[in-house]
Amino acid sequence: MAIHPTAVVDPKASLDSSVEVGAYSVIGPNVSIDAGSKIGPHVVIEGHTTIGRDNTLFQFSSIGGAPQDKKYAGEPTRLEIGDRNVIREFCTFNLGTTQDLGVTRIGNDNWIMAYVHLAHDCQIGNNTIFANNAQLAGHVHIGDWVILGGFTNIHQFCRIGSHAMTGMGTTLTQDVPPFVMLSGNPATAHGINAEGLKRRGFSREQIAAVRQAYKLIYRSNLTLEEAKAALDTEQAALPADEALHMQAMRSFLDTSTRGIVR
Repeated sequence: MAIHPTAVVDPKASLDSSVEVGAYSVIGPNVSIDAGSKIGPHVVIEGHTTIGRDNTLFQFSSIGGAPQDKKYAGEPTRLEIGDRNVIREFCTFNLGTTQDLGVTRIGNDNWIMAYVHLAHDCQIGNNTIFANNAQLAGHVHIGDWVILGGFTNIHQFCRIGSHAMTGMGTTLTQDVPPFVMLSGNPATAHGINAEGLKRRGFSREQIAAVRQAYKLIYRSNLTLEEAKAALDTEQAALPADEALHMQAMRSFLDTSTRGIVR
C-alpha cells in the first residue's frame, strides 16, 4: 500500500493493498477504498464513504463531508462512489440525508472536473461529464451520459434525463427530458444531442425518432397533454427499437415532479 508518510489514515479505514494515498491526505475511520484507486495529495475523505475500483481523486477535494443541510443531525448517512471515476481538483461531495435515501451516489466511468459540487442525496449515473464549476443542489438526479457545461447550476430536486447536455452557464430550475440540449438563464431547449447519440451508436432511425419526439414536445405548439397524446400515437407506429427512445422521453414527462424546461 503506497501511503505517503505525511498522510493520516485512520486505522479503522478499509483500504485495498493497491490503493495509493498522496501527501497530507486525511482518511477517516468509516471510509472504504477498493483496488487500484489513487488518492492525490491534500484530499480529505470522511463520513461513511465507499469508493470503488480504479478511481483517481486529484488534490484538494473534500469527499464525504456532512450535508449542507440544517436538518442534518449527524445521522450515519452515506456517500457511494463507483468504479473508474476521475474526480479533479477542489470537488466537494456530501453525504446523504435521512429526508431522502440517506445516500449520495455516483456511478461508474464519470469524468468530473474541478470545483464541482455534489450536494446531499444527489444520484449520478454512469459515463457523465461535468465541466468545471458545475453545481448540483440537493436531491438532484442525473441520468447516464449527461454532459454539464461549465458553471451549470441545478436547483434541488431537479432530474436530468440520460444523454441530455447543457451549455456553459446554464441555470436549471426544472427537469430536463432525455436527449435534450439546452442553455441559458433561464434555460431554453435547443434541439437534441444528435452528435452524442451518433457517437454512442444510435442508428439513423433511432435518432430520427428522438428528433420527432422533441418536435412534438417543443416545436408543435401543443400543450403538454396534447404532446403526450401525440407521442403515444407516434410510438405505436414505430418498430420496437425506434419506439424505445421515444418512450423514454414520453415516460419522463409522466414522472417529472417539477415540470420540464419548455
